[in-house]
Amino acid sequence: MEVEEYLGRSRLYRRLRSGPHGQLVERYAARLVEGRLVRHGAWRCLNVVGGLLSWIAGRRYKLVDLDEQVVERYLRHRGRRQSIQPGDRAALKRWLLVLPPLTPHERIFKEFDAYLRSERGLAPRSIVRHLPVIRRFLHEVCSGGAAALCKINQEDVIRYIERHAKDWSPGTGKAMCWSLRAFLRYLHHRGLNARPLADCVPSMRRWKLATLPTYLPAAQGKALDGCDREMVMGRRDYAILLLLAKLGLRANEVATLTLDDIDWRASEMLVCAKGRQRARMPIPPDVGATIVAYLRSGRPKSSCRRLFVRTLAPHVGFASGCAITMIAKAALDRVGIEGCAHRGAHIFRHSLATELLRSGATLSEIGQLLRHENHGTTRIYTKVDIDALRTLSLPWPGGVQ
Repeated sequence: MEVEEYLGRSRLYRRLRSGPHGQLVERYAARLVEGRLVRHGAWRCLNVVGGLLSWIAGRRYKLVDLDEQVVERYLRHRGRRQSIQPGDRAALKRWLLVLPPLTPHERIFKEFDAYLRSERGLAPRSIVRHLPVIRRFLHEVCSGGAAALCKINQEDVIRYIERHAKDWSPGTGKAMCWSLRAFLRYLHHRGLNARPLADCVPSMRRWKLATLPTYLPAAQGKALDGCDREMVMGRRDYAILLLLAKLGLRANEVATLTLDDIDWRASEMLVCAKGRQRARMPIPPDVGATIVAYLRSGRPKSSCRRLFVRTLAPHVGFASGCAITMIAKAALDRVGIEGCAHRGAHIFRHSLATELLRSGATLSEIGQLLRHENHGTTRIYTKVDIDALRTLSLPWPGGVQ
């Protein structure tokens, strides 16, 4: 048959079959053979499916997230770059049919995700934080799937929190309760559980300003020197670390930067900050020169508009700020920086604020640079100015201060 002969010689089919979804691609190709599509039709179907898989790899979507709404979103994206053929939508719907059915828990996650997006207006990166907590909660408390959601009671919730309240830090414990409240509120809102169980989730005590911000001492501020700028990955990582250290950007803010966010004439960049805010940041000359060096001789050729992309194929943007955190951790490890309570991208932000405070910058100026909405968030850095705090301490009995 013509389709079978084409699949045997097609480099596109071999590439997709050797990818992470090879078994599904083989099943999809079998459907193409059964449908007796001509060779050009088979190529077009595989091409559209390959584009969809590359598109979801650069975003937060997984195979379990694929449905007709996501397919329509992808087709709009594809339509901005090339023409959409009449059979493209049918090819993608045929792909949805070969996907494995959702497990009961995956179906619950998918519906909860849609609720948070459409009715609560949460950003995707906020929704992702809920899912690990809910997955563990359902595994322990409600292993029977959606039919057992109505059986969850107050004792189940309280016992679960008592078991896991001290598993992590107080901040993570508060986040666990926050996720549980959101999920239990969703169950009651949708009528899946008649009890308003969100009211029985306790509040975990966490004292404000109880800890010191972690920062890199001046003698250890050479984490950037560990990047080998003779290598492609080294040039990319150096540019990323410079944005963290010089501008105090958050990991997710670096990961979501696009080529269109940089205004070279004005020497500014548009940053997607927390709370869906958009902030303009100046580009210092050394940062701009480093980005230019990366774009000219470090960034792989890619249609992706993200500023920083993966060095290994597929050359797409990072799925989240976790990749930026891992790059920062690797940089600290390369130069042997130890003794830090937190080792990640945020330590560069804390170090910048600490250095500015010791250089005489005001809290208002630091808060403006770091884009803090609340001045109380900036006040935590006053605790690292030990010399200034000594003048406020009371005399110790015996005359020693």
